[in-house]
Amino acid sequence: MKPVRLAVIGAGLIGNRHAQHIAAEPSLELTAIVDPSPSATTLASSLGTNWFPSFAEMLARARPDGVVIATPNSLHLANGLEAAAAGLPAIIEKPLADSVAAAQQLVTTFEKAGIPLLAGHHRRYNPMIRKAKEIVEGGRLGRLLTLHGSFWLMKPDDYFDVAWRREKGAGPVMMNLSHDVDLYRYLCGEIASVQAQESNIVRGNAVEETAVIILRFVNGALGTVNVSDSVVAPWSWEMTTGENPVYPQQQDQSCYQLGGTHGSLTVPQLELWYNPGKRSWWEPLRRERVPFVAEDPLRVQVRHFGEVIRGEAKPIVSGREGLETLKVIEAVKQAASTGAVVTIG
Repeated sequence: MKPVRLAVIGAGLIGNRHAQHIAAEPSLELTAIVDPSPSATTLASSLGTNWFPSFAEMLARARPDGVVIATPNSLHLANGLEAAAAGLPAIIEKPLADSVAAAQQLVTTFEKAGIPLLAGHHRRYNPMIRKAKEIVEGGRLGRLLTLHGSFWLMKPDDYFDVAWRREKGAGPVMMNLSHDVDLYRYLCGEIASVQAQESNIVRGNAVEETAVIILRFVNGALGTVNVSDSVVAPWSWEMTTGENPVYPQQQDQSCYQLGGTHGSLTVPQLELWYNPGKRSWWEPLRRERVPFVAEDPLRVQVRHFGEVIRGEAKPIVSGREGLETLKVIEAVKQAASTGAVVTIG
């Protein structure tokens, strides 16, 4: 089978990881890195692929079968429209765009052209999350009533040396929580409304560094989410799952807890807690660790992208799914700025 030819647009932290996985996947071929920065030429050279400073130059000299767009949020719309105009299927990193209006334009453009668009919410491809979905849908928790999610970690000062990370459109709600919100939607259902408060009392940048959020799901469940990139702590997806080896994994800690009428579940451990007999606070609890076979979800995602391009699969996380997640994130920002309950719709 001929490998699917993919180019990576943007050679930052996540673009580098995409490129590494594409280069290592037998069913794919990394045809180019597109990024004007000097570090991009080094990355391309290390992976034995082409380097181009712009999309137009890449398209003229080494047209791929699809592209992975991993540029800053503010460039997603322009880069995505370039891909659509060229007839190229695309994965666009999360968030799909820096506004719901821009994301809607991307989704509409790709859908009208009949070109596959995938949102880069790669955590849905994690076998652990798929197993969690099976547990919830299989009724092991009973009726789902509540969720709590934590994103507490410390981004070092030099992280903010890159100017756009200090400006509107960045911040942990947009940059990091979008992944978590996508999983909350995937595991618990659609979100009906949000409330939120934010602060930036440590760094004073134009973006938040801490946020507290209340979610109301369409099915009646409630969620609480606590977010900060200024806290030294182990309770985040990054620090607990071991998904990205640059973060020191805290294997005995969790980042999400899901609770229902018959049991509760921790993520990422997949520890299921329940009463083996009568459900009561006076009865002993049993803890069951649900097994799964781990695999890097970024690699699963790019492999799946190749299958979509070959016509062998439908997108697991479509551009429209990315749009729906961004609607929740934008509602969180609106709720934080106004103090109002914001309905999703």
